[in-house]
Amino acid sequence: MFQTIALLLFMLVIILIAAEIFTNALEHLGQKLAISEGVTGSIFAAVATAMPETMVPLLAILGGSGQSEVNQEIGVGAILGAPLMLGTLSTCLMGMSVWRQRGPGGRIVPEMSGFLRDLNFFLGAYALAALAMFMPQHGAGAMLRAALCLALVLAYLIYALLTLRASSELVDQGHGTEAHGVLFLARLGLPPGWTGILLQLLAGMGLLIGGAEGFISGVKDASGMLGISPLLLSLMVIPIATELPEKINSILWIRKGRDTLSFGNITGAMVFQGTLLPAIGIALTPWTPRHEVFISLTVTLAAALWLRCIARRGIRVWHLSISGALYVLYLALTLHR
Repeated sequence: MFQTIALLLFMLVIILIAAEIFTNALEHLGQKLAISEGVTGSIFAAVATAMPETMVPLLAILGGSGQSEVNQEIGVGAILGAPLMLGTLSTCLMGMSVWRQRGPGGRIVPEMSGFLRDLNFFLGAYALAALAMFMPQHGAGAMLRAALCLALVLAYLIYALLTLRASSELVDQGHGTEAHGVLFLARLGLPPGWTGILLQLLAGMGLLIGGAEGFISGVKDASGMLGISPLLLSLMVIPIATELPEKINSILWIRKGRDTLSFGNITGAMVFQGTLLPAIGIALTPWTPRHEVFISLTVTLAAALWLRCIARRGIRVWHLSISGALYVLYLALTLHR
């Protein structure tokens, strides 16, 4: 058991280091391209820090001969657990980090057009992903599932295009991306230009893949030792670990008053994980509404709807504690059974 825990912790450290390397390079890329904080947060940073969550289900579903059912459960758990964690626990921790600084009634003010676009796309896409679970896996149902997969992929492409299109106007309004800190490879003597940025991006990606593979192995071992289904363990354990980059980045950004980057990192990752990853799950796994799965979907949609409802009236710090309460509700409903 000690060996398994040590492996999980070691791979977690690898994932965190990789995400930091990757995100640092992306900030410099965003500054070099003169794009808005919305693009950097909702697309670049979100996709970068979502890489562990992306690699875990991909490697679990596509790799692993002889344990296909276990791999599929790990994959589905990782796919659904990621947006659940972001919409509930991550947003709550972000609010708690500025509770004393701003007070419970303090305002959180992300750039509203991008924030609403993120939530609208996520809610629409995730509802489609939930609908796919109730469709037959054969005959006409299979064709409808394939159509939904395509719709989810197209939805993310449209979302990315709309976000990029809004960038220049937002830069003119003062929402341009500025990199904080020197490019890591520049400290080693490499020039901080395109070469250094791209090399650092590739290095971060390689570490993310290695960390994700090791984490899958640890989760399989832990599930057998604890007598917990791989699906349930993946819904709870994998997201807590792989979402740490988003949590840490968002907490650091919001404490510096960079609310757009902070929330964009969360909601942009939710869009990525609510479109492309469910499309993978629908295409490559049974994707059925089991007890844990149905509760996860319901709570995630409720958390996103809550953020959408409070957005127009103005987000207060205490509002985000409701997101945390929804995560507690999820745990109670899942573990009660």
